[in-house]
Amino acid sequence: MCSVCGCGESRIEGEQHGEHHVHSHHHSDHHHHGHHTDQVSGDEQKAGSEYGAGQTVVIHHYHHQGDVHHHHHHYHGAAQENSTAVEKQADHSHELAPEHSAQGDLHFGKGEAGTHVPGINQRQLIQIEMDVLGKNDQLAEHNREHFAAAQQLVLNLVSSPGSGKTTLLTETLKQLQQRRACAVIEGDQQTTNDADRIRATGVPAIQVNTGKGCHLDAKMVHDACHQLTLDNEGVLFIENVGNLVCPSSFDLGENYKVAILSVTEGEDKPLKYPNMFAASQLMIINKIDLLPYVSFDIDNCIANARRVNPDIQVIQLSASTGEGMKAWLNWLETA
Repeated sequence: MCSVCGCGESRIEGEQHGEHHVHSHHHSDHHHHGHHTDQVSGDEQKAGSEYGAGQTVVIHHYHHQGDVHHHHHHYHGAAQENSTAVEKQADHSHELAPEHSAQGDLHFGKGEAGTHVPGINQRQLIQIEMDVLGKNDQLAEHNREHFAAAQQLVLNLVSSPGSGKTTLLTETLKQLQQRRACAVIEGDQQTTNDADRIRATGVPAIQVNTGKGCHLDAKMVHDACHQLTLDNEGVLFIENVGNLVCPSSFDLGENYKVAILSVTEGEDKPLKYPNMFAASQLMIINKIDLLPYVSFDIDNCIANARRVNPDIQVIQLSASTGEGMKAWLNWLETA
């Protein structure tokens, strides 16, 4: 089990122990989700209680997409790509410049706490993190080729917990499945509750329990697809684990990421979690039926999202009352 984020074995619903699809994180190589480990030794060791001699330091993922740098799990550093910064050691006296959005006015994190990893210099850190995501990207491309061959529309639904993803999905399926074949991959740490709700609509669904893992990755999706019957020209919805951080950077082979934000969460979420909204092509503002009861400025929320991602599309709806659902269904038909 990963000593930093606790990612452990995940299980695809319907599989038995010992089957080749059971997915676990291996720290000895770059396979699967693949947290890479690097032994700290010699003059790179840090004395004291924080790291003992020879202790393994687990470093997480780095990914660059457009003008926004993606930081994953518990390392929130601003790893710079220019050669000068890469050559510098990550010590307590080193402070890298803050990152900026495409608009150039947003600071996504800066300072010593955001850049320091004991015993690892910037060149090593970038290489480790790029290697880690490399395997996932290869598997995601394999998924994408498979989906394209079957002419499937694949959507990765991402949000914080409680945004209304599953309610939106069940209401969507009730209306869409009469026109197109649909299937669902459900991601949660535990239980099959959401997959059970989906199956109650008559749509096939497979639950992926990630255990202590905080996101789905490309291999989990690949293995889950082997448990589903996916019709040609259908729609596959992947409901990711509720988390606005890690899922932003893991390509699953989808056509689009769809970020769902409820009005109960606050209009500053796109600024607090910019990587997610930068990686998404569509933002759904859900639960608009609650607007009379909460302090939420929709125009400000949209403006914040477009500071991070000027091209993001926006749909406002209420999955509970049906208001705005037509716009969402139309988007699905034309995507």
